[in-house]
Amino acid sequence: MYTTTLGIAAFLDWRGGLRTAQGLFWMLFGAFIGWPFAAVMIIPFMAEEVMLAVQGRQGIESATRIVDGTVRSLIALGLQFCIDGFFYKIIACVPLNIVWYNVVAATSGKGPNIYGTEPWHFYMRNLLLNFNIWFLLALSALPLLLVQTFIRRQSATKQSWLRAVIFVSPFYLWLAIFTAQPHKEERFMYPLYPALALNAAIASHTILTYIGSRNPRDLASRVPRKIKFFITGAFVVTAVVAGLWRTLGTVTAYGAPLSVYKPLQEPGMTRPGDTVCLGKEWYRFPSSYFLPNGVRAKFVKSAFKGLLPGEFSEAKVGFGFFPGSWLVPPGMNDENIEDPGKYTDISHCSFMVDSYFPGSETSELEPNYILDTHTWEKLSCKPFLDAARTSTIGRLGWVPDWSFVPEQYRRHWGEYCLLRRRTTK
Repeated sequence: MYTTTLGIAAFLDWRGGLRTAQGLFWMLFGAFIGWPFAAVMIIPFMAEEVMLAVQGRQGIESATRIVDGTVRSLIALGLQFCIDGFFYKIIACVPLNIVWYNVVAATSGKGPNIYGTEPWHFYMRNLLLNFNIWFLLALSALPLLLVQTFIRRQSATKQSWLRAVIFVSPFYLWLAIFTAQPHKEERFMYPLYPALALNAAIASHTILTYIGSRNPRDLASRVPRKIKFFITGAFVVTAVVAGLWRTLGTVTAYGAPLSVYKPLQEPGMTRPGDTVCLGKEWYRFPSSYFLPNGVRAKFVKSAFKGLLPGEFSEAKVGFGFFPGSWLVPPGMNDENIEDPGKYTDISHCSFMVDSYFPGSETSELEPNYILDTHTWEKLSCKPFLDAARTSTIGRLGWVPDWSFVPEQYRRHWGEYCLLRRRTTK
């Protein structure tokens, strides 16, 4: 996302000449060290470069800029290749491996689709929820430009109009490509965020230009200035409030996994060799950095039947530098096949992290550890939204737990707890 921002900024900035080399470098740099698919956002800007070369008969200058940016990027890729080789102890081009698995291997029963699929409108709903009005503005950027140019016929050179189309194209390109993929995740939209912000800004500028028009033929010119100011201000305030409402709702509803581990940091609470176990809550475990030194996270068997994360090797003798970076944990595979070796026996668990929602069904593999007070005692419990019993409005954002709020709109809660095994006397 950050390199995409720098790349787009370079392509937009023509002060002192075209900055194609800088823009190409930043986007390819992000594709190499981050996610290779981010490179597709270069396509509209390269198309612009080719058009400028053809129109201005500057093929040599254009080729020089492209070669310059490509060479810089290949130097970065070469450094990455060497660093990866040192840590992985094998010859590997990581960006190529990512593309190979997600594109080529997907045709042979592997690839991303084995981890779940979503309907085509998944990203539309997600971006609308997280960006509210700004996402709608981003979607409308190209139509507004077409209306401004061909219907309102505002004076603009062909070059400036084409540049504007180039600017808004990466957003539509990325959204179209990933909407077409069956496997969808929110994080796949991260590289899109800078382009979304740019499109929303262009759309906002287009609308404000119309609102501020003094052309007698425009309806907006007949609206009093104070009313225009009020409408514009109300629009911005509504967007900001909607974002804060969503943010506050998310933090208060789902922030428990980031806070229940705090008691483990208290003096005397843990000992080296203790284990914190996770069953059905394995996918909400934030990071081992939340655990004290010498304490390890372990998994107990739950209803999940896929491949769980492996543990980095902690060997210190006989494996050279940083063995954890190249020794592959046992049982790993690229087909999401369950590995029984990832589980530990529950009798070895010093602590347990679990959730409880009133009325939820239990099973032999997923009992309510929180209610088993004979075995476990609560160290830290935080409220966690019970999505099954909460209405849509309560899941979307913040709803206060005030008495006058109708029951059907209130948020309902479960518990997210860190448990400690009781000592036997």
